[in-house]
Amino acid sequence: MPSLQLDKSIFNFLKKLKKNNNRDWFNANKDEYLVEHQKIILFADALLSEMNKHDRIETVSGKKSLHRIYRDTRFSLDKTPYKINWSGSFSRATSKLRGGYYFHLEPGNTFVGGGFWSPNPEDLNRIRVEISSNGDALRKILNSKKFKDNFGTLDGEELKSGPKGFDKEHKHLDLLKKKQFLIGKSFTDAEVFASNFHLKLCAGFKEMRPFFNFMSEALTTDANGESIV
Repeated sequence: MPSLQLDKSIFNFLKKLKKNNNRDWFNANKDEYLVEHQKIILFADALLSEMNKHDRIETVSGKKSLHRIYRDTRFSLDKTPYKINWSGSFSRATSKLRGGYYFHLEPGNTFVGGGFWSPNPEDLNRIRVEISSNGDALRKILNSKKFKDNFGTLDGEELKSGPKGFDKEHKHLDLLKKKQFLIGKSFTDAEVFASNFHLKLCAGFKEMRPFFNFMSEALTTDANGESIV
């Protein structure tokens, strides 16, 4: 049965890795990494099981959800070879369900995230068209007590001025300027090691749904509400 409670050893390993972020140390301690990695796999299995109770998840297993610990350093000034966190993501099933879920476990920096990191130009334009005509609905979601209590504000990179082709005086110009649409919720280390942490993560993901529902409709229907996927 998947493990529902994380062990503090998962962070102890990350702390040691942060101090010894080199291949020689990692290779010498590979067995310890594999032990802790297996704990994360089991936790991800438990989280995935909970997620499938309230959403349709395309990801087939906890192991498949996890990201590699090896960093891609090709275009980075930081050449340390390993990440100092455990992380993973879940894709929603079918073309009609948009938005992705992300979880990040790190000492002092654990959070869940979701949204649209790099929408292609066509999707970004569709989102902006929907905001232009129906921005009040999105604003209502973002201003709701549940959204603010869980996520605070909508984050992501944005343009310095309004996008071409849209009203520069639009009342939702701040939303139209967005190039990314990201939300996140943080957790303390104490919460990470509580027996119900997977449920808290899942609850955080579930609270993203009104935001995802708005975006899914914008990306999968035309102005008349007819499906385009």
